[in-house]
Amino acid sequence: MISETINQSVQSSPVQETPDSILHHQVVIVGGGAAGITVAAKLTKGWFNETDVAIIDPADNHYYQPAWTLVGGGTYRKEATRRDEASVIPKKATWIQDAVVEFDPKHNLVKTRDGRTIQYDFLVVCAGIQINWDAITGLKDSIGKEGVCSNYSFETVGSTWENIRNFKGGTAIFTQPVTGIKCGGAPQKICYLADDYFRKSGVRDKTHVIFASGSNTIFAVERYRNVLEGVIKRKEIDTRFNHSLVAISADTKEAIFRNTETGEEVSIHYDMIHVTPPMGPPEFIAKSPLADEKGWVDVDKYTLQHVRYSNVFALGDSSNLPTSKTAAAIRKQSPVLVKNLQSLIAGKPLTAKYDGYTSCPLVTGYGKLVLAEFDYDKNPAETFPFSQAKERWSMWLVKKYVLPVLYWKGMLKGRA
Repeated sequence: MISETINQSVQSSPVQETPDSILHHQVVIVGGGAAGITVAAKLTKGWFNETDVAIIDPADNHYYQPAWTLVGGGTYRKEATRRDEASVIPKKATWIQDAVVEFDPKHNLVKTRDGRTIQYDFLVVCAGIQINWDAITGLKDSIGKEGVCSNYSFETVGSTWENIRNFKGGTAIFTQPVTGIKCGGAPQKICYLADDYFRKSGVRDKTHVIFASGSNTIFAVERYRNVLEGVIKRKEIDTRFNHSLVAISADTKEAIFRNTETGEEVSIHYDMIHVTPPMGPPEFIAKSPLADEKGWVDVDKYTLQHVRYSNVFALGDSSNLPTSKTAAAIRKQSPVLVKNLQSLIAGKPLTAKYDGYTSCPLVTGYGKLVLAEFDYDKNPAETFPFSQAKERWSMWLVKKYVLPVLYWKGMLKGRA
């Protein structure tokens, strides 16, 4: 990864304590992504707010990942999705530029890669999701080369657009793993954009587009699934459900899929393949006392408080909240968590409840988008006073122009 010069400021410079030093903060937030920054901004908001908040995160850069689909489709600048991590740290928060390697919730401690021990009164865990590139044989060595691409990292997203715009025909495969992933709709979105571009560039009539998913359906919510099935039919996309990618042979351009129901393996030749890699909980969380049986931080799905350690909370991708892992979900989770944490600090009951709201802006082509919004029960929870179960140009404009501003200027500033 390319290192960027960090914008050093008094408020957001990382602390420089030596290894083996013991620090203490009232609230320690593990993770400086969308969830961590949003929570820290809300906790420290206000002129006379003296809440002591520390963010532990080793990253030099912060990314607006929801735009990577548009980058892969050639309609958004890659560099516009990246900013210095220092520039998004709230002014009143302390940034510890280090990585947590161990949790000791019985003693209210975390230990870091660089030898620090940090004590807390309250802990918020939001360390994101781990992308397991090694889980698919041959993927790590072939990604970004010879037709293999992925939108799921800053380093590889540019290769998606290169493959799409230079495609001359053949078989183009787009995959979705059986595991939980960031934004469950993203794998199909790039498929729809590619189909659109292939038509505009005159190669669609000699192209076989395959969407291969480890799931058994295109989308979990019926209201939106119906319109997406219409999109697939219109675009003549060959869907292969219950197909989980397990290996890539770059030499022969063969993708090996395992049927999730029968266990049978099938080989499909590709000329281009966009891979959504398997994902899971970060290893340092999965092996900790905070994890559930699957490795995610074990919290109450309504209050976001840990089920065993009352002074620990979690939100976002590393939690076991049974909803889609999106920035939109974090936007609704963060005020609930902050209100409940503040209530706990004040010795009051936890009254805020999260209903599982999440959103997936489903790009179905250039200038077309279905804005799916729903709750824990898969009931629509739509924002606008018209049916969002329809492809709309207006929603494309919201995705491309409004949501990035809401993210940088709203969420990360504690205003949305």
